[in-house]
Formats: sequence, C-alpha cells, structure tokens
Amino acid sequence: MSLLAARRLCNVGFRTAALRAPVRGMAGPPIGELAERLLAAKKSTGKSFDDIADECGWTNCYTTQLLLGQAQLKPTSRDKFSKALGGAVAAGDLDTLEVAPMRVWDDEILKEPNVYRTYEAVTHYGNALKLLINEKFGDGIMSAIDFYMTVGKTVGKQGENRVVVTFNGKFLPHIEQNVADNTCASPNPK
Repeated sequence: MSLLAARRLCNVGFRTAALRAPVRGMAGPPIGELAERLLAAKKSTGKSFDDIADECGWTNCYTTQLLLGQAQLKPTSRDKFSKALGGAVAAGDLDTLEVAPMRVWDDEILKEPNVYRTYEAVTHYGNALKLLINEKFGDGIMSAIDFYMTVGKTVGKQGENRVVVTFNGKFLPHIEQNVADNTCASPNPK
C-alpha cells in the first residue's frame, strides 16, 4: 500500500470515528461549524486576534489556532477566553475546545497564497536554516511542540509594510544511543 493510500485510509478512519463520537475526539482544521461560531464570536466583539491574545496573555498565533480548533483550551484558561470573546461562546463549545485536537492539515491549504509563499520561503531557505541551527546548537532540531510563533508587522526603509514571522522553538539535540542509558530492555535478548 502506498503512503498516500495509507494516509487516505487513516483520514477516512478518523472522520468515521469522529462522526460516531458524541463529543469531539479529534478534529481536522478548521473544525467546521465550531470554528465558524468561534470566529463569529470574535467578530462580534470587534477585537482583533492580537487584542484577544493580549487579553489572554497568549501569542497571536496560538490564539488563532485555538479559534480554529488546532490548540487545546486549558481548563485554567477557560474563563479568560470566554470573557475575551464577550461570553458569546456556549459552554458545550468550550467543553469541546478542552479536548485534545487532531492537529492535521488539509493539502488544499498549500494552494492558499499566504501559505504557499511561507512554505516556499521555508523550503527555499531550508538548507541555510538547517546549517545555521546545527552550527549554533549542534546536531538536532527545533521543536514544534515546545514552540511559540508570532506574526507581526513592521515598516521597511521605503515605508512599505513588512510581515514578521517569529519561530521560537526549543532545541532538541539528537542523542548518542548508549545502551547503558536505554531505560527499556531490548525485545531481542542476546
């Protein structure tokens, strides 16, 4: 079975399971009607993503991900999130947001110009990013789990608007796999 066929089969399984589940067990981006209701609540407040982020103490990207169902609302943040949206979010929707989401993406998003240009920039500069990270930190990667992302705006030297995207991820070094450090016995005894 090809990787693409396996992925499609897996996605069908997730969608089927989600349709049977009485409460969201997972969601693909955006989470349909819930995302529409959350974005409508945001719109009704007249607040920007930045306004809500500032009020809640989050990054603007995390706030937007939460409104799209791609981040989990922590119970300790429920009240401030609800208040930031003017109390317009139903308790059931807040409950749903507290479930760990299925963080997936639809291939169609790559057709959206903002997304494909960002993807193009990351892939174009990919080799340089890899070499710079390795030179500064050693052999390893930037985490996308212990990670912050913000989108900002600045003005260039000619007065043009410029987009500033900041990735702030924890560095995760690759390890030397010493047998003495392995905390799980091998299933293949000598």
